[in-house]
Amino acid sequence: MIRDMIRSWPTIWPTGWSSLGHQDMLTSPARFEELDVSDLKRTPLADWHKEHGAKLTPFAGWDMPLHYPQGILQEHLTVRRFGGLFDVSHMGRFRISGPDTVRFLQYALTSDVAALAPWRAQYTILAKEDGSAIDDAYLFRFGNDYWLVVNAANREEDWQHLEALADGYSVHLEDITLTVAMFALQGPRSEMLLTRLLEKGHLPEESRNALSSATVAGVDVRLSRTGYTGEPIGFEIFVSSQEAPVLWNALTDAGVSLGILPIGLGARDTLRLEAGLTLFGHELGIGQDGQPIPILAAPSASIAVSFAEDKGHFCGRRALEAQARVYQQWREGHPQEKTVLPRIVRPIAILDPGVARQGDVVQWNGQVAGRITSGTMVPYWILEGVGDDVHPSDQSARRAIALGLIDIGVPKDAEVEVIVRGRPLKARVVPRHGLSNRPPYFRPVVVQ
Repeated sequence: MIRDMIRSWPTIWPTGWSSLGHQDMLTSPARFEELDVSDLKRTPLADWHKEHGAKLTPFAGWDMPLHYPQGILQEHLTVRRFGGLFDVSHMGRFRISGPDTVRFLQYALTSDVAALAPWRAQYTILAKEDGSAIDDAYLFRFGNDYWLVVNAANREEDWQHLEALADGYSVHLEDITLTVAMFALQGPRSEMLLTRLLEKGHLPEESRNALSSATVAGVDVRLSRTGYTGEPIGFEIFVSSQEAPVLWNALTDAGVSLGILPIGLGARDTLRLEAGLTLFGHELGIGQDGQPIPILAAPSASIAVSFAEDKGHFCGRRALEAQARVYQQWREGHPQEKTVLPRIVRPIAILDPGVARQGDVVQWNGQVAGRITSGTMVPYWILEGVGDDVHPSDQSARRAIALGLIDIGVPKDAEVEVIVRGRPLKARVVPRHGLSNRPPYFRPVVVQ
């Protein structure tokens, strides 16, 4: 049934949907690789993806679905209106245990691990002493069981970094990437789908970063209210690799009647960009000039950094304290120590026809002010209704959006130009590309 639904998409969705056409007109802003497929790792669902027509692509050493026959544009819209199921088993997963677990993680991560209550999660960063990021990550505390989820491309480097830091601590590190699979179920009807299949236990409480354990469709899982799409309602699901196909089939089969479909990495990337979420290698890590990007150049990273008194010293603390002072000055409108934090990641709306891509120059008042870090064309539903009754209409449109690392002195609503293939495009620095604070729907903020 799910295969038939994927392949017959244009004939079954609302008026206005098919106006997008059958071919995607965008390329995902993330960089996908050209590798010998025989060398790639495969998730427990690799055969399923192939059988259901996924366009597979090498990504971080894994053979992953970029999109299914319906394409990236329609997958993006599906998540925003109904929901989508993502195979994210390529992400790295480490388990940390032992008497010194909290003390070790307090030193290795930027977040306040001691403040993380049982059955909660927190965004965090593995920092270098210069205040740049080795990786960004998510820390999950299932009872007293700590799991750290890291980016697939950085898994080996992160592992070596943590092993080196663990010397002198009574901790045990275990790489569970290949034994535990991971799904993301995101979108307005995602909770409805899980509720239908819930047999034992309970879903996480209705707050961001809440966790629980449950039995879903006969399979024991760990659940979290987290995700990388900006959706107000969304979950990440941890399941044993052996049982992953059983659960995936149950979710995809039951999701059909709700409009929930499998989604590839292409739409995962466009969704995160629309939500203003950073991607390592674009907004974090090493910049396009070859220099480290300060962690707090990405405003979304600020929630991952704690200077709690009882946290003590941690990797990168001194550099991050200096960044935090300038970041606060910038928020108040008068940045001073610009050498510490010279540029900030900002959402940019493209006003002229055209699409900005990573590396395109941003100009302000005729001077180079930075570069685009992520950019693409995204679709969005035209909403109707007012207040809490806002919902998608049957009409959709497209817009060009970006994130850019630009000079800290550029005003927060500045009119700028983005140089795309030698042609200047009018653009504007904006506070955000969308809002996630009023469920069940993500609300695009469209600049005319």
